[in-house]
Amino acid sequence: MRAPAFWGPGHYWLPTLLSPLSTLYGLAGRLRRATTTPVRPPVPVICLGNITVGGAGKTPATLAVARHLKAHGRHPHILTRGYGGSAKGPLRVDPNHNAREVGDEAVLLARVAPTWVGADRVDTARFAIAAGADVLVMDDGFQNPDLAQDLSFLVIDGGFGLGNGRILPAGPLRESPADALARATAVIYIVDPGGDAGGAPPPGIDRVPVFPARLEPTPEAAVFVDHPVIAFAGIGRPAKFFNTLRAMGIRVVESYGFPDHHVFTADDMMTLIDSAVSRDAKLVTTEKDAVRLPPEARDMVEVLRVSLQFDDNQALDILLSPILDV
Repeated sequence: MRAPAFWGPGHYWLPTLLSPLSTLYGLAGRLRRATTTPVRPPVPVICLGNITVGGAGKTPATLAVARHLKAHGRHPHILTRGYGGSAKGPLRVDPNHNAREVGDEAVLLARVAPTWVGADRVDTARFAIAAGADVLVMDDGFQNPDLAQDLSFLVIDGGFGLGNGRILPAGPLRESPADALARATAVIYIVDPGGDAGGAPPPGIDRVPVFPARLEPTPEAAVFVDHPVIAFAGIGRPAKFFNTLRAMGIRVVESYGFPDHHVFTADDMMTLIDSAVSRDAKLVTTEKDAVRLPPEARDMVEVLRVSLQFDDNQALDILLSPILDV
């Protein structure tokens, strides 16, 4: 889906009109959390989620946490809903799974650590533990009360922040910031590559520790610098990808934004390829988008890979010390 314009800053009448529905949505979430007794599994649970609808960067944050846990000798398994996929689970994801079955995020996660797709978090956790997990990492699930969470990290996109600050459907928030921060261990604040828009976290976020981080391209991305590119992305905020390319000094001659989790068709690819040929440019997309390309088009598209880097290199140790010190 595309975020409607009135979810961002500005003066719009529609959020006010929708505010009664937002109140009901917020109350429903509170009621569910108040009436659910979380199940505590026999291994630690780390949750990375966001307060807004759409891409905040939680998948790169989940990958960073999983890599860090593995580097310290732990055996993390990742739990995800498999958004956009048909599988209900519990299903262990193979890195070669089709994104239509398990979702694009699950395919990326499975390349780093054992990953499970399942709508029922408790049931999926049991399968992961039986398969050898000694720590569970939840990709999303901050608003899901079914599993007790030992550490809960809110991931916030610096370029979008909290939008207009209103709860669905009047705004992009899944719950009030006060409610979310009351349960959060810390905030991972992903600084916007565009600069000014992501200069400082939203007011009030510093009620919990805030750890700035950045999405940094991997070294092989340097090959794009000497050639014009046409960039396209179907992620929560395509502009973040385009800004990342420009911040690298890459000449983006044209950019195409698609809805989040967009499944690219043959017609989509013909339009993009024709544009690239006419501009003598390379086609570049994100790693998350690449798994949703038609197989016959993948060799014609370059992929920009990124990893999440904390401004303080010791930040992850600080965040995960309750788990690593056990």
